[in-house]
This record gives sequence, structure tokens and C-alpha cells, in this order.
Amino acid sequence: MKKRIAVIGGGAAGFFAAIHAANPDTEVVLFEKSNKLLSKVRVSGGGRCNVLHHCPYASELVKAYPRGGRSLKKAFGRFGYPEARAWFEEQGLELKVEADGRVFPKSDSSESVIQVLEKAAQKAGVRIQMQRDLIHLEALESGYQLHFRDRSTFNCGAVILALGGQPKESGYAFLKDFDLNWIKPCPSLFTFNVPQSPLKDLMGLSVPNAWVQIPGTKWKEQGPLLITHWGFSGPAVLKLSAWYAPDLKERNYQFPILINWLGLSEEEARRQIQDYFHAHPAKGVANSRAFDVPARLWKAILQLAAVPEGKSNRDLSKKEFNRLLEYLLRSPFSVSGKTTFKEEFVTAGGLDLRELDMQTYQIKKYPGLYAIGEFVNVDAITGGYNFQHAWTSAYLAGEAARMD
Repeated sequence: MKKRIAVIGGGAAGFFAAIHAANPDTEVVLFEKSNKLLSKVRVSGGGRCNVLHHCPYASELVKAYPRGGRSLKKAFGRFGYPEARAWFEEQGLELKVEADGRVFPKSDSSESVIQVLEKAAQKAGVRIQMQRDLIHLEALESGYQLHFRDRSTFNCGAVILALGGQPKESGYAFLKDFDLNWIKPCPSLFTFNVPQSPLKDLMGLSVPNAWVQIPGTKWKEQGPLLITHWGFSGPAVLKLSAWYAPDLKERNYQFPILINWLGLSEEEARRQIQDYFHAHPAKGVANSRAFDVPARLWKAILQLAAVPEGKSNRDLSKKEFNRLLEYLLRSPFSVSGKTTFKEEFVTAGGLDLRELDMQTYQIKKYPGLYAIGEFVNVDAITGGYNFQHAWTSAYLAGEAARMD
């Protein structure tokens, strides 16, 4: 008799787990509740699919995970970036690494990744059943019974839960008979809405290296910053939203921020601007960009700081100079609400990692039951890291389920 393994969820982690759970001695069935497969893969990276992040060392890789962190080190040591990249390349997928470390298919099309996964699943003999909504999981004396909304059932020896992030706690209701600890879900990777932003007219402008911080806390992130018609986006904002997702939810997404447009310390910024003004005393302050800041943004900052554009550098009063410096380093804005980052929404929260054997992703109390991907309390900053955890957890669970 072949061992039956059920995989719940037709996303990246579900497919990868099913592929690695399959061999001649197993019957692997993947159940997807919708009529679409690999939908997040399709939209990732603006349709290009940011499949990995170039980060060969587990000790470095773990730093990109606000939830998960060091507990992922052994898992990444067993199947990390080098192994995941090698697998995709063995399947014929040509990859490229961009300057910021993000890894994409050379085709710049997520369809290339989808084709690789679907072909590998077909070759492995994985059966796929669509529109099968799991509403109850029952533990039997030996194995598990799945109960679906259409009243059908399925008995198997092992179950791999790859349902993705659940925005509400009701997403775990099918496991109500199981004694498990859950971390309350909340959104991560979102942009900041600033309805009263005086910079809305500058939408589309970006700076290469800004600091965004929440005053009164140590919460601060650095990176490119984009001005949008609703507020602010870009890696600096997205990283801040990821690292402090539960805290920002507690604040109901209403909080102040300060933006350092220069990514410099006060001492360094003061020295640079003084040197520039001394070197160009007769130049108009409106045309005196001493830093790598777009001209329109420089003029907007002068307005915010109440510095008259018509003045020359030598004529600025000490108060005007200090106000300009203050707005370059600490422009204040009031965040009121969030916007999902493109289609790449991520959910923080899920199954408490203490419930798992992190080398196999098996739930310790329930042999043969595995939980992977975003369904567990792991999430990452943007840049391919969430997919890396999907491939890692899926590979380890698939292998363990097959060999158990």
C-alpha cells in the first residue's frame, strides 16, 4: 500500500512540498480551495516573480525575518538559498541576480516559475484537486481524515498544511480539535497613508537613502523612499511595516513619523551643507542642493521649513538655516491608515513556532501533521525572502512526510 500524503494549499509552498513528498511509494494529493493555482507566484515582483534573495549564508539570511529569525537557522542550513537556486536551475529555469540581491527568472516572467513547478509536480505524479475547501481535520488512530465543504472526505497518513497567511483567526477553525497555540494574525508589508501630506504633488519622486522613524520609539529603518499620491512607500517604509507590524496594528495605523531625507547624521549633514553654502555664498538657496535630493523635493522642504526661496545662501539667518536642517533630517508627518503593497501582501502571525520541530516542520504533538510557509508565524521583509522560506519549509516537510 502506498502512503497517502495530503497537501492543503496550491501556492508556492504547497506545490514545492507536494513535489518533494512524492516518490513511487507515496500517493500525493494537493487540495486547493479556489479555482486558481500559484496565484501569489503569478503577481510577485510585478509579474516577474522575485523567486529568491541572493544570500548564501543562513546566519545572514535569518536577519530578514521579523517573525522567525534565528529559529530558522537550522532549516536554512539544510535547504537554503544555494540549494533552492540549484533546484530551480536543475529544472531548467535560468536565473539572474539584480544589484539589490533580488533573484528573478531571466525571462522576467512569473510564468516561467509556474511552468517549472507545474511540470515538476506532474512529473512527480502529484494529483491536484481544485475547489476543495477543507473545513475540518480529524486525527484518527493512525493518520488523518480530511472533511471538505462538499461533504467529501479523504483519509491519509500525513498532512502538510500550506494554506498561506490567514488574515483572520477563523482561518484556523478547521483545526479546532487540535491543541495548538496561534499568534494573532496581522498585515505586514504595507505602505503608509498620509492624507494630509503636503508632498502629494510630488508623487513618483524618490530618494535613494532615507531614514524613517517613529518618534518616541527605537523603531527606525533605512533605504530608498518613494513619495506616493497617498503617502509614502519604498523599502524604508516596507521594512518598518514588517518589523513592527503587530505594534502598528495596535496603534490602529495612526502614528507620527519623522523622515530623514538624507540618510546622514546631524553632524555630517550640518558639515556638508555649511561647506556648500560657504563655497557658494551668492547662490540662491532654491538652487543650492547640497545633497542628492530631487530639485522639486528640495523646494518643497524649503517651503516646509519656511525658508524664502529668493534668499542667497549667505543671507540665511541662523534660525532659517537650523529650520532647513531640521526638515532635511526630521520632517514630521502623521500616518493615518495603510495600503497593501501591490499584490505582495504578507500576513504576520500564524502557528506558534514553538509547536514545530523546525528541522522538519512537523507539529510536535501530532506526528504526520506538518505546517509550512506563511501558515506559520514566519514572515520577511520584501525582496524574495518570503519565497525562500516557502521553498525551505516545503522541502523539509515534504522530505520528512515521504520518509516518515
